[in-house]
Amino acid sequence: MKLIFGLGNLGTKYEITRHNVGFLFLNYFAQKFDFPTSKTESKFKAEISEGNLNGEKVLLIKPLTYMNLSGESVQKIQSFYKVAKEDMIFVYDDKDMEFGKIRFREEGSSGGHNGVKSLISVLGKEFKRIKIGVANDDLPKYRDTADFVLAKFKKEELDELPFVFEDALEIINEKL
Repeated sequence: MKLIFGLGNLGTKYEITRHNVGFLFLNYFAQKFDFPTSKTESKFKAEISEGNLNGEKVLLIKPLTYMNLSGESVQKIQSFYKVAKEDMIFVYDDKDMEFGKIRFREEGSSGGHNGVKSLISVLGKEFKRIKIGVANDDLPKYRDTADFVLAKFKKEELDELPFVFEDALEIINEKL
């Protein structure tokens, strides 16, 4: 079994914001591979879609604890399914990388990302992650980083996201 977590915040207010790129990626993945609609699993504080890919069971998971408490949901799911860290991967935004750039890491710090801090508190620093760059020329105009990552993507960025997500899918196929 493989677990793919996308980090984000629930609710229409956050739906197409930079901080929700993990959720957006999972939506793309589910549509591309014909996964069923996610179901809310309150005992895990998550939305989960279960499907098969290349003969293996895959869960697409959106923690519903809001970004900063993502580790709570991850801990409950990992404990229940008894899945090794090697069989999990996390997808989330990185405001320090230019829009569309992707970076895969198997360990590291939070880089100031509160959702990742929450993951590290549960998993330690060693876990597979795909960081998707969300920075653009507007970033310096924001006094508060939170305001930038909670801002909506520009239309041209939304149009580009499927291509970015295809690159992330390649990494998942290779690393998970």
